[in-house]
Amino acid sequence: MSKSTRRRELITFLILAFGIWPIVAVGIVGGYGFLVWGLQIIYGPPGPPAH
Repeated sequence: MSKSTRRRELITFLILAFGIWPIVAVGIVGGYGFLVWGLQIIYGPPGPPAH
């Protein structure tokens, strides 16, 4: 493996590991939270029904 290829792979890994994947993870968790929030607006919070 040439030095240029190895350097390019390392840069690609660092961009993926510390740039793209954290943004994707925050987007997934935030999207799930938004979905739960929206469903609670429609159906009410979880728990026993009120009397």
